Amino acid sequence: MNFRITLSAVALSSVAFLGGCEGMSTDAMLQSGMAGFEAATLSDEDVKSMAGQACDQMDAESRIAGPDSSYGRRLSTIADNLGHQVDGQPVNYQVYLIDEPNAWAMANGCVRVYSGLMDMMNDNEIEGVLGHELGHVALGHSKSAMQTAYLASTARGAMAASGNAAATALSSSQLGDLGERFINAQFSQSQESDADDFSFDLLGERDISRQGLETAFEKLASLDGGEGSMMSSHPGSADRAEHIRERLSESQ
Repeated sequence: MNFRITLSAVALSSVAFLGGCEGMSTDAMLQSGMAGFEAATLSDEDVKSMAGQACDQMDAESRIAGPDSSYGRRLSTIADNLGHQVDGQPVNYQVYLIDEPNAWAMANGCVRVYSGLMDMMNDNEIEGVLGHELGHVALGHSKSAMQTAYLASTARGAMAASGNAAATALSSSQLGDLGERFINAQFSQSQESDADDFSFDLLGERDISRQGLETAFEKLASLDGGEGSMMSSHPGSADRAEHIRERLSESQ
């Protein structure tokens, strides 16, 4: 749910950067420009392949709640309510045993929610949050975030050297770096708003109460400006809660 810079902004800044760096060597300038071009031209298959590998590495490095744990049982119910596909993409859900209040979704349908968020919210609120994350997948935002992560990661150099953007020979450290950069990338405010509305509509379609989306943002509003991965990048949670209240009022 992080506010993230879009790839287009990165690519444009790379072009501007090339025109103003008199002290940079020609090779360095060309490499910088080509990096933006490579990221912008990654296919959906490339992005999903990288997302799958990065997610597998993140899973290997994380403690995951078992299916019979309280977290696992809660998430199973939430997943069944939300559905196991988004825009034709199969979705798999897991809980990371991490105290931070965070959640994210990659373009290959890898959806991860942290135990810290589940401790903070009830099931309906988690449904609203994960509906938002599914919105990022369905609307193509997660693809853009992975492209941005690729642009900045050590994986880009390895894949470029192999001549294959979806290379399968990336090291665990390179995949870990790619995953971390994805999580720490930022969506634009308009993308966040669109994902909010996607969640609102999805909850309605699945006959799930949409009240939890409002109260989830109210809880996040109390954390705005903090140091955690979710709250530090979510200024305006109170405004987003108000937007959901307005939509709820209009739908009555």
